Amino acid sequence: MAEANAASRFSLLPPDARPREKMLARGAAALADSELLAIILRTGIAGTDVLTLSAQLLQSHGGLRGLLNTPSAELKKIKGLGQAKRCELLAVFELARRALAQELAEQPALQSPLAVRQYLQLHLQGKQHEVFCVLFLNTQNQLIACEEMFRGTLDSAQVYPREIATRALQLAARSVILAHNHPSGHAQASPSDVRLTARLRDALALLDIGLLDHIIIAGASSYSMAERGEC
Repeated sequence: MAEANAASRFSLLPPDARPREKMLARGAAALADSELLAIILRTGIAGTDVLTLSAQLLQSHGGLRGLLNTPSAELKKIKGLGQAKRCELLAVFELARRALAQELAEQPALQSPLAVRQYLQLHLQGKQHEVFCVLFLNTQNQLIACEEMFRGTLDSAQVYPREIATRALQLAARSVILAHNHPSGHAQASPSDVRLTARLRDALALLDIGLLDHIIIAGASSYSMAERGEC
């Protein structure tokens, strides 16, 4: 009964206030985040219409980025998100990540630094442990691959230059961008980050492989060591 009442209240909205009709009439850019999410979720839950559910999900997860970066295991705990809805959200997240990866593969990474950061945020934000990954680039600085190389607490003893160099040679990469996340939310390079970056830069230089940047992802923030002369 509660679910029927919620659906009935939603159906009473004027056409231009319903997300799907609003999108068709005015375009996707005219919709709020909660309205776009409502289109993906399609239905609410008992006592809560889909627009209210969408707004609640965004508020409790710090917005759209936070929700899309919520691990699958955590999504299972959210009331109202059944298997189908979880799959739809994860599919949207993966499509966004692949779209950015395609952009980086088609144009030099240095010409689209914002896309690089957005891609890395989609890849690393929301992880509960520290992950060190490497973007391998070709001679035109286009993305060949992004691979997670190491996991766990990040320090110089756990990141091995030889493994990164070996993988770069296997992929015929001419340069790399390093990246790791700070689950603590502190978007700044630590002294150990600076020392590790110098070690990796020197090791890769022996193979004529350039190190273009080391980017730190902390929540919705990012930190470029190259921009601050630390790389």
